[in-house]
Amino acid sequence: MSNSKNYQPGDALLIVDVQNDFCPGGALPVQNGNRIVPIVNRWINLANRLQIPVYASRDWHPNHHPSFVEQGGKWPLHCIQDTKGAMFHPDLELPAGATIITKGTRFDHDQNSAFADTGLDVHLKRQGIRRLFICGLALDVCVLDTVMDARQNGFEVVLITDASWPVDPGQASQVVARMQMAGAVLTESGALASADGERQAKGHVQADSPEEEIEICLKAPEWAEHDRLHDNDMPCDDGRSG
Repeated sequence: MSNSKNYQPGDALLIVDVQNDFCPGGALPVQNGNRIVPIVNRWINLANRLQIPVYASRDWHPNHHPSFVEQGGKWPLHCIQDTKGAMFHPDLELPAGATIITKGTRFDHDQNSAFADTGLDVHLKRQGIRRLFICGLALDVCVLDTVMDARQNGFEVVLITDASWPVDPGQASQVVARMQMAGAVLTESGALASADGERQAKGHVQADSPEEEIEICLKAPEWAEHDRLHDNDMPCDDGRSG
């Protein structure tokens, strides 16, 4: 596996299900899920500058999808085809050339992973993609399954932890450990390099102007433990201990 946690030729960015229904106000919201959007946009922006391909998956369920409680599944109605809830978050800056992966359309079973019955693995290999930077919603459901399938299909994986939010924060550490055991590498946007490689964000994403500075802790995602005094990094200064 590559030791670099920055984009290189042969990489792609895969954004999982950043849709309205998975954000606050949606039918199946991830708490604070919308807060990953400006972080994801930074990765998209850098990918565009470096000509790294961008992929975005979406749940696109028919009315009687087997994942719904009404059909014996575990989830409420969400991401119904052609509804507002199924649309990508309006602030997500997907480029015009992004490849959209539609999943969750089958009537016989669910498709949490962007690889499940989509042919994505074949397409990526044809495009010469060897490594995927993966982020999105939700960390402990569709992101998890996508990462695991990516590894099973032989792709290197870098999980962007602060751009991946869980349904259950209490399970996030265990879920991330599972992905690491499968061979995924972790990164966060505090290490996000600019296109020219001359500067890195330090503790938060610095926008192009002071007025646009994003007030989000990127030292560790909100669901992660903030007790970081044991390492060589500076502790998070968001008001919590550590």
